[in-house]
Formats: sequence, C-alpha cells, structure tokens
Amino acid sequence: MTSAFKKALDSGKFVVTAEAAPSKGTRLEKMQHHVEILKDKVDGLNVTDHQSSVMRYPSLGGALLVKEQGGEPILQMTCRDRNRLALQADLLFAYSRGIRNVLCLTGDSVMLGDHKEAKGVFDLDSSQLLAAIRTMERGKDMAGNELDGGIEMCAGAIVTPEANPIEPQMIKFEKKIEAGAEFIQTQAVYDLDNFKRFMDYARRFPVKILAGIILLTSAPMARFMNKNVAGVVVPQALIDEMATAPKGGALRKGIEVAGRMIRQIEEEEICDGVHIMAIGKEEVVPEIMTEAGLL
Repeated sequence: MTSAFKKALDSGKFVVTAEAAPSKGTRLEKMQHHVEILKDKVDGLNVTDHQSSVMRYPSLGGALLVKEQGGEPILQMTCRDRNRLALQADLLFAYSRGIRNVLCLTGDSVMLGDHKEAKGVFDLDSSQLLAAIRTMERGKDMAGNELDGGIEMCAGAIVTPEANPIEPQMIKFEKKIEAGAEFIQTQAVYDLDNFKRFMDYARRFPVKILAGIILLTSAPMARFMNKNVAGVVVPQALIDEMATAPKGGALRKGIEVAGRMIRQIEEEEICDGVHIMAIGKEEVVPEIMTEAGLL
C-alpha cells in the first residue's frame, strides 16, 4: 500500500516534513505533545535515530508512537549501530507494523556523541541499505534467501549541498539514486543562491528534493554551527541579522528567517519541499509554517 508521504511526493505539491525527536529516557510526553501539534500540519514526521550519536529512545519505537497518534512516520535508520542482520530485521518489523517510509543514513561518528567508548558498526552504508530495501521488496534478503513476505518502503537518503568540496557529495548523491532513493532530504541550507546551483545539477535526476531548514535561535548558535557542523554554512549576513534581534527576541527572529527562506523556496520552485529541523523547539514549527504562508 502506498504511503501518504509517498502520495504527497508524487502529487507535485510542496511537501513539508518535520522532526519528532525521541527523548533520552522513557518519559515520552514531550514527544507525544510535538506529534499532536504537528501530525495534521506536515506530510511526514522524521523520527531521529540516536542523532549526533547520542543515545535516545529508539527511532523504531518513536515511529510507532507517531503512527499510533495518527501521524505519518518517516523512520530514520543509521548504519552506525547495527549490522545487516539487525537492519533487515528492523525493516521487517517496521513494515509489519505499518511503517512505510524510511530515511537511510550512514550515521555520525560515535566520537561526536555521549558514548565515545561505543564501537561503530558500519557494516553497510546508506547506499547499501537502500539497495537492501529494494532487494527485500523483491522478496529476498541480502544473502539471496527467500522471504516469507517482503516489504514495500518509500525510501530516501540525505545530501549536503554546502559541502566543500562538493564533488564527493555529488558522487554519493548519484550512488544513492542508483540504489533506489525516491527522495532526498538535504543538510541545512542557508545560502539559497548556492542551493539553486546545486539544484541545477540535481534536477537531472528522477528524485524529489526537500531542502533542510534548521531553525536559528541566536547569532551564537549560527556561529557555533559554522565552526562545528560539517557541511553547514550560515552566511555572515544572516548572522548579522540574527544579532540585531532585541533581547529575548532571537527565537522570533529565527522563525522569521526560516519562514522567509521557505517562502522563497516555494515561490521560486527551487525544489520539491522542505524538511524543517527546529531542534529542541518543535512546538514552533507551526509558527514557521505560518510565517512561510503554508498555514
């Protein structure tokens, strides 16, 4: 059965997704609150998988929570923590419980997280995971064994348009599409002129592109991302604009900036939609969408 998210992608509409970050523990009330706020406003809710290598409630459990609350889950799966047996088993379980969308990620280094003594697995990378999904859809596992019931997933991956140099990203981008990616969510983009140049290249491929929009909450946050987050470049003009916010008004300024960027992306038809990442402040996503003219 085709997922609602897949139908949205295929419809030609401007697609909007957001994130529902699992908690670090079993108290899920905050995540449930965010799901309730967002489920009827976006086309899909990504559930992150130990984002930045920080141990949290599992993505699979969070995706089930989204579904139970009537939302459209997009299951994130990283290859960092599980080998091919566990990844395939999780896909079978997810499909059996009605989850039909998956975002395939290789995963951040464990050195970025809170369990630096953990061993990264990386048995597969994201392209190989995409290929495994397509193999399982044909009724076989990665070893060529017959499955007693396969899967059907709307599968996607990520790209970093601001990477420098960009050529390795382009190679990975094409490899992911060849492996079966139907949609691509980008790392945060802030320089839309540069993103347009990337899209001139990306439009040659049969894949839907959702621009990643990370909410800026202060000028120091923007500077921190420039210094510490690979592939994210916040132009100085935006940092200066964030710095003009009055005391207590930086979040409101960030919402205005995100909304303005989304509005431009939609009006100029730069790509097929956006993926809004309001890290830790998911409750303001409707305000961003309102600022963008989407609500």
